[in-house]
Amino acid sequence: MKHFDMNRIAVLLTSYNRKENTLKCLGSLQTAITRLSQNMHFDIFLVDDGSTDGTSVSIAKSFPEVKIINGSGNLFWSGGMRLAWQTSLSEIIDYDGYLLLNDDVVLQKDFFEKILITHEYSLKKFGTSGIYSCATKDPVIQNVSYGGGIIKKILFFKKLKKILPGEEPQVINIANANILLVTKNVVEKVGIIDEHYIHRFGDYDLTLRASKQNIPVLLCPGIGGFCSKNKIGFWMPQKSSLRERINYLYHPLGLSYNEQIYYLRKHFKFQLPYYFIMLWMKTLFPVLWKVFKLKEELRT
Repeated sequence: MKHFDMNRIAVLLTSYNRKENTLKCLGSLQTAITRLSQNMHFDIFLVDDGSTDGTSVSIAKSFPEVKIINGSGNLFWSGGMRLAWQTSLSEIIDYDGYLLLNDDVVLQKDFFEKILITHEYSLKKFGTSGIYSCATKDPVIQNVSYGGGIIKKILFFKKLKKILPGEEPQVINIANANILLVTKNVVEKVGIIDEHYIHRFGDYDLTLRASKQNIPVLLCPGIGGFCSKNKIGFWMPQKSSLRERINYLYHPLGLSYNEQIYYLRKHFKFQLPYYFIMLWMKTLFPVLWKVFKLKEELRT
């Protein structure tokens, strides 16, 4: 298979106290890389954001080629990935692409071949390179857990329509970065993860920015790996104290209020008033929010 100027790749990961997951991810990456042409060069940049479970020591022992970057302990996902990306950009090597990879993903052996097929498709159909998302499957329930979709306008609202991977690449405009290849061309035109994001929305924002500049954002054919869906609660119960609920509203691992408002203002400013009310409704009146969501689910 021709590589179409895709020979030097920087792999970017961030990790915090998920040693076993991280080691499995790196192992699956190593297996996939060995299948590829010897002309392909991969450098792995991993931010260990203050892990206390011996992540760095284990990685250094099992995968000495990985470049470990010590984080502050408060970087979370977007901050850690941004630091890994910035570090790779400071290298002498001029990378052709940047592979954003969640450390809880177990990759399929042929995941990068799927990316190369998508890259070739992008060059032939659009005349330029872009961003390529490989979908993941939940290893237990076997449905698609992460990948990408299309933002569709319904009256005054915009909703995300999830796109399932097919036999050929498909155009999307928003994607998760569980397995996401961002080409050099995109970095030069769009940049990397916005510094305003701490944990959430960094991948959504990046892919939407690219799409708005008519840069191809594509979903690769097939499944690229396995990854369980995060089970994050989107509000706290009424029995929790108001202080706890407000802390959850602003926390990066909670509703990440500041990040979410910034993201909405950038991309969905007409929907901002609605989501502003919903965020506070979840926080101040979680019982009413639960009833509202139940009625909404029954209508759909």
